[in-house]
Amino acid sequence: MMTRDDNVNVLPGVGPKRLEALHEIGIFTIEDLVTYFPFRYEDLGERVPSETLDGDKVTFKGIVSTPAVMTRFGKKTQTRFGLLIAHENIRVTFFNQPWITQNIIVGEEIAVYGTYNAAKAAMTGIKMINASVDGLDPIYPATKQIAAKTIRHLIEIAWSEVRGTIPTLVPETIRQKYRLLDRNTQIENMHFPVDMAAAKAGRRSAAFEEFFIFQMRLQLLKLADQNFAGEGIDYDETELVNFEQALPFELTAAQQKVIQEILQDQKRPRHMNRLLQGDVGSGKTVVAAMAMYAAVTAGRQAAIMAPTEILAQQHAMNLAQLFDNAGVNVRVELLTSGLKVAARRHLLEDLENGAIDILVGTHALLQPDVAFHHLGLAVIDEQHRFGVNQRAKLRENGVNPDILAMTATPIPRTLSITAYGEMDISVIDQLPSGRKTIQTKRLRHNQLDTALDFVKQQIDLGAQAYIVTPLIEESESLDVQNATAMYEAMQLELPQYQIGLLHGRLSNDEKKQLMQDFKANRIQILVATTVIEVGVDVPNASVMLILDADRFGLAQLHQLRGRVGRGKRQSYTILVADPKTDYGTARLDAMVETTDGFVLAQRDLDLRGAGDILGTKQSGVPEFNVGDPVKDLRMLEIAQQEAIAIVSDKTWDQAPANQALVNYLSRTMAQYRHFD
Repeated sequence: MMTRDDNVNVLPGVGPKRLEALHEIGIFTIEDLVTYFPFRYEDLGERVPSETLDGDKVTFKGIVSTPAVMTRFGKKTQTRFGLLIAHENIRVTFFNQPWITQNIIVGEEIAVYGTYNAAKAAMTGIKMINASVDGLDPIYPATKQIAAKTIRHLIEIAWSEVRGTIPTLVPETIRQKYRLLDRNTQIENMHFPVDMAAAKAGRRSAAFEEFFIFQMRLQLLKLADQNFAGEGIDYDETELVNFEQALPFELTAAQQKVIQEILQDQKRPRHMNRLLQGDVGSGKTVVAAMAMYAAVTAGRQAAIMAPTEILAQQHAMNLAQLFDNAGVNVRVELLTSGLKVAARRHLLEDLENGAIDILVGTHALLQPDVAFHHLGLAVIDEQHRFGVNQRAKLRENGVNPDILAMTATPIPRTLSITAYGEMDISVIDQLPSGRKTIQTKRLRHNQLDTALDFVKQQIDLGAQAYIVTPLIEESESLDVQNATAMYEAMQLELPQYQIGLLHGRLSNDEKKQLMQDFKANRIQILVATTVIEVGVDVPNASVMLILDADRFGLAQLHQLRGRVGRGKRQSYTILVADPKTDYGTARLDAMVETTDGFVLAQRDLDLRGAGDILGTKQSGVPEFNVGDPVKDLRMLEIAQQEAIAIVSDKTWDQAPANQALVNYLSRTMAQYRHFD
């Protein structure tokens, strides 16, 4: 007797090669196989030509009216015959299926499935089907190693053995609340639907189950992380108030709100794992500074990790300046790969004995020889998710700091409850007062002279400008060539200005010197690749000219635009492009229409769909087999709410109604141990 836990190699026809092919698509057990669902259905229901739209895929059943004629074109073949459907005659063509001629007999009834060409009253046949078939044909995701029809055949065999024995995972109270099917009916409807309504009901229940199980795993990860008991940071509230009052600007209401959320987390004796998201220029750095200073007033150390050395250098400089101006005695040091051996050794000694309050660097801060005296808070800047493995490294060093991750890429709701679902989230949804809205214009390549004239006008008024060169393809050498060619052209075009060239091939010292010269206005125009996308802060730079802007993603364009608009000048972004696709045009239109990063993030998600954003291109972001986290966002949110409600009861795993769920999670959680 076959069971759901059996290995799929118990099925007839599953030898070593087929077993390997099944493993590659995530099928190991019989249960995995019967929950491997079709991604669409072909409608095999009969129609007549006069009721069929041009280009429809359709089943026609009729009488063969002319003999089949096969024509060869080298190795390729074409088989044609006439088919009489009611009183309508059409021509049917099959490509590269020469054997089909023996099944075409004048006067006999056949059914063919294919694409209808209304103008020619013709069908391009995809397959012949049993003339008695009338329903839906499930289509399964397949690979070169295993065909969809093989998967379907194996599912039919397996389901005939285990039908009715698969435990239902979603608790009955939730299923009743949202009118969901039990798991066996759901599986039956997905593989063998009697009609489209049954298929939709099966998909709805399967999608919810997939989201719900995913959210349960996230909530359990979150609980497990919090169980690594952090230590409450007993910060000095008076010192924090004094620091805030000494700032040369007033915090926005949004900044004050998220600071309170973070400080409350720091005070609790549990591990903080919080994501701080805020649009470009919303003031995340000062929020991080408040959190780090809170740790310092409690006798702890803080660290801030940046994705690049140029950004780490900027953080170190800005933080030191912030504390100095406020009259606060905090020692900030920078650890980079460029430090000489003796200086590095001295810095690490001071770090270990507690003489350094805040250490700034890249992920090199996690190297084995970097030992803190008492690290209380680790701040991770710009999209570098601080995963289980990195936290484990810090724990091996005897510390379990609170984690504050920061991103300037606004995260739409879909992503915040999938990719970052195990983190608490704080949002700065307000820009500092006095910031002028960046004006964004779109020009074609034949208007480049107009753009350059505008750049000249602004520089003559005392401003500075970035010119970002296009990303031709994922090739650093080509990017450098682009930047170099533009740099040389600008020197000829604008000889009266100092022009700099910044790209990824420069050494860290060269990049640092260029940015210092640009910040000091010794350089008026900086020609750059996207190396300037993250974190470069030059308040006097108020023009951003992006060439071939349609080659960049929306998030990247928004990040680049965020490099200007940081001072008192009116700032401008000029997008130069001749987009070749509707998608390229839509991205540029969105950039012109709004400067709100959250609106753009959602627009990007709508334009691209879940495939690119929620696929393997972003580390740690899940792929779903049935549910679409963009289209099914409301369902995803409900699944999250229900999962949170379940785990909030500390005895949830002992309730009889949850036992099937508990058993399933116990069996499958191991593969999610390093989820992030």
